[in-house]
Amino acid sequence: MKDGHAQERASFDQILALVKPKDIWCGDRNFCTAKFLYTIILKGAFFVIRQHGSLGFKELSELKYIGETETGKVFEQKIEISYEGEILQLRRVLVKLNVPTRDKEWEIAIFTNLPSSDANAVEVAEIYRNRWKIETLFQTVTENFNGEIQTLAYPKAALFSFSMALVAYNILATLRGALGSVHGVNKIEVGLSDFYLVDEIQGIYRGMMIAIPPPKWEVFGTYSLDQIAELLQRLADGVHLKRF
Repeated sequence: MKDGHAQERASFDQILALVKPKDIWCGDRNFCTAKFLYTIILKGAFFVIRQHGSLGFKELSELKYIGETETGKVFEQKIEISYEGEILQLRRVLVKLNVPTRDKEWEIAIFTNLPSSDANAVEVAEIYRNRWKIETLFQTVTENFNGEIQTLAYPKAALFSFSMALVAYNILATLRGALGSVHGVNKIEVGLSDFYLVDEIQGIYRGMMIAIPPPKWEVFGTYSLDQIAELLQRLADGVHLKRF
């Protein structure tokens, strides 16, 4: 949106217009309104959305212990909410955290309409937890790619700058994928620093473009996706991860 300070809920109608049958929409508690959840169900789709304290619900069963994730113990119960006279029966998944959130919260509750046969409570909790990868993406864009340049007062210029930062992140994600396929995904997810990787590319790029004339790069435009993937893996094999 051009208005970067607009409240998320002002965009709900635009977001709901994108919902398609069988989709699974995952979101934070600002998206937890009766209208938002009802509309997703009406469109034949599913949601995994954190409970907002302002949305009341009726308990249909007691909390039942289901299992554990890396972050805590998982419980589940059946609930119902109402919207314009319609009663919606949902699952409420509660995660009692081993470590509190940055807001000092020890519990996270999630509403979902996914059938338990398709995703048990632990899997629902993992779907929501993986949502934080998106938060990490925006942190990387902000810190490493200057996605929000303070002096850009024109909305279109700011949007263009932010879009270019997202394109740059896609390139970074491709490099991380190539490195993970060679050195192991866990090493990349846990140990690789985006900052040092981006710093290395920024530091070498200008000199590399001087040393290697433009015509030498044109051959890569003829490569197929398989050839590009093979090349990236071959190059990734020579990367010394400890440097990053």
